[in-house]
Amino acid sequence: MSFKSINHILDGLKQQAKWQEQPLQRLLELWPDIVGKVAATHTRPLSIQRHVLFVATSSAAWAQNMTFGRTAVLLKLNQNLSEPLVDIRFSTKDWQPLPDYLQPISIIPQEHPSYLGDVSSSPSETTPNIENPKMAFASWAKRMQGRSHGLPLCPQCQAPTPPGELQRWGVCCVCVSKQF
Repeated sequence: MSFKSINHILDGLKQQAKWQEQPLQRLLELWPDIVGKVAATHTRPLSIQRHVLFVATSSAAWAQNMTFGRTAVLLKLNQNLSEPLVDIRFSTKDWQPLPDYLQPISIIPQEHPSYLGDVSSSPSETTPNIENPKMAFASWAKRMQGRSHGLPLCPQCQAPTPPGELQRWGVCCVCVSKQF
C-alpha cells in the first residue's frame, strides 16, 4: 500500500468536482456579472436543454430587450462555461418573483414620514432608570415631550405630529390608521 500526498488527493477531488459540475449552477453564479444587476433582477435562468438556455423574464418588454442582446450574452457565457450554449430563449411563461424573505431590503429612515431628523440627547436621557418602572416611564415621557416640542399638531387629534406625516396624509399616523 502506497501513501499519496494531500496535494495529490486534493487535485483528484478538484478534477472530480469539475467533472460533476452542473452547467446551470455555474451559469447561475455568473448570471448577474454577465447581464448586469438590474437585468438579473428581471431575469432568471431556468434550465439548459440541448445546449439551449431557457430564461424567465418579469415582463414581455424584458424578454424582448434581452432577446435583442442575446448574442452578446451568449458570447460572454460561452467564455466562462465548460460546455458552450447554442442559443438563449427568453419568455415570461415561468416567471415567479422572489419570495419576500429573499427580496433585498433597503430601509432609509429619512424616507419615513415620521422621521424627525437627528435628535441629539444626552447619555443620561437615553439610559432610563430601570430599577423603578415609574421612574423609567417618567424618563421616557420626558424624552418624548422633548422630542415632540415644536412639532405641528394633527388637525384631528391635536397630537404633535412629524411634518412628513402631515405632508403625506394630512393627519398623524394614528388618525390615518383609524380611517382603515
